[in-house]
Amino acid sequence: MDLWPAIDLRGGRCVRLRQGDYERETVFDADPVEVARRFVAAGARRLHLVDLDGAKAGGPVQADLVARIAAAAAVPCQVGGGIRTLATASHYAALGISRLVVGSVAVEEPELLVSLAETLPGRIVLGLDARDGRVAVRGWQETSSITARELVRRHARLPLAAVVYTDIATDGMLSGPNLAALADLIAASDLPVVASGGIAGADDLRDVARLGAAGCIVGRALYDGGLDLGAALEAAGDR
Repeated sequence: MDLWPAIDLRGGRCVRLRQGDYERETVFDADPVEVARRFVAAGARRLHLVDLDGAKAGGPVQADLVARIAAAAAVPCQVGGGIRTLATASHYAALGISRLVVGSVAVEEPELLVSLAETLPGRIVLGLDARDGRVAVRGWQETSSITARELVRRHARLPLAAVVYTDIATDGMLSGPNLAALADLIAASDLPVVASGGIAGADDLRDVARLGAAGCIVGRALYDGGLDLGAALEAAGDR
């Protein structure tokens, strides 16, 4: 299982939110580029970057910082947050970003998701951020009426790279992942599923791997010191 250490960006800093709440922010480092370098030096083979400002604003806000992180890390990076036009996706792709996570577009402009996937085959990731099973959009500020399972089935034929499934209730809470919801989505999806939310320790990673997830994103546990990156890589089998 691929391990994706997360670097969430807000105001130029590395932060984590609890349950996607912008009012419940913890700043972990003022230099996200250095955070990326530390992760790679410790063995990370890929990074998950999120432009939280962009997710809320509806367009890229931290694109320059994302570019600097990717250049410094020199490992594959996937980026999410504010990617809602073909121009934005193409810009990130031109910067060398490996995969682009889009979520709101899949719900609000499905025809644009088709265009993105066909223009950048194998590089677009469907981001499914779910609250009580329903997909949230616009930086998790709004909840749609569509379920994660329904949305992944709706776009099953597109040449997507993967699905990133985030359970908002567990995200940033160190309470353990929602294994039942994750198992349900893996069963419904023909695409590789990357899990996100709730990872607190190595046992959580082993549980996610046993369900058949292709990857797992880990954030707060790595920053709070509850999970050493080396132990996380070992538990995920990402060596």
